[in-house]
Amino acid sequence: MNTILIRDSQVRVMENMVTNAEKYFGQFCSLLAAYTRKMARLRDKADQLVKQLIDFANTENPELQATLRNFAEDLAKVQDYRQAEVERLEIKVVNPLKFYGAQIKQTRAEIKKFKHIQNNEIKQLEKLEKLRQKSPSDRRMISQAETSVQRASVDASRTTRQLEETIVGFQEQKLKDLQKIFSDFVTIEMVFHAKAVEVYSSAFQTLENYDLEQDLEDFRAKMHGVYGHYSARPFTDTNTSSSVPWALTSQNTQSTIQSQRKEEDAGEDDSVEEDMVEDLRGQGQGQGLHK
Repeated sequence: MNTILIRDSQVRVMENMVTNAEKYFGQFCSLLAAYTRKMARLRDKADQLVKQLIDFANTENPELQATLRNFAEDLAKVQDYRQAEVERLEIKVVNPLKFYGAQIKQTRAEIKKFKHIQNNEIKQLEKLEKLRQKSPSDRRMISQAETSVQRASVDASRTTRQLEETIVGFQEQKLKDLQKIFSDFVTIEMVFHAKAVEVYSSAFQTLENYDLEQDLEDFRAKMHGVYGHYSARPFTDTNTSSSVPWALTSQNTQSTIQSQRKEEDAGEDDSVEEDMVEDLRGQGQGQGLHK
């Protein structure tokens, strides 16, 4: 009976391990699949942003047009890297976790099989005890019952060893897979972010190098070329003059909003972000000196 209690204790440990694996691996699979889908949706939104940037660039002067096209090209590159990230997450992280559903089901079936054999051993023992109490002189029946108990005990011992090997193998594979899955996850994320930072640095320099004055000069030239012959005429139209206070009010309101935003931003400056911007600008100046 002590042997049966020991086996029962072993089975409880095995069942708890399998139950925890089923619960948490299922949650990992669900969360990482959702994470991968969100990365794909983020890629799609960024692709829309790239398209809008190009459409807007086509309406602007050459200087801004070139800047926005280069900026959009960098953003598109990042989305190419994000697409690779999504595909690798699906193959190396989500799919291996999905595999554990079938693996756990098979392991549970092995445990169920062992418990059936164990219950048979207990029944044979109980039958033997009843015979010894009711018919202690019936040696033939008692001998047959003892033989049945012995066979059931041998069968249970053999099945216990097999089940133990199965569970230990499952546990070992589970630990190895857990290590590999999350190592792959971190590697995929590191590769993506490293490449993204490189491209975003280029995008930052593109925006920093934008010649706003040249664009304004081109705009003034275009505006004067179209409307220049009206410049000598006095503004006598009442509709035109009435629009001036509106323009001034708008400018004052925008100035007030901008000053408020600047004050709010000044109180929420992130030193890490400032350092990163300064580093990027320093890199741009260094590249300019080398040129």
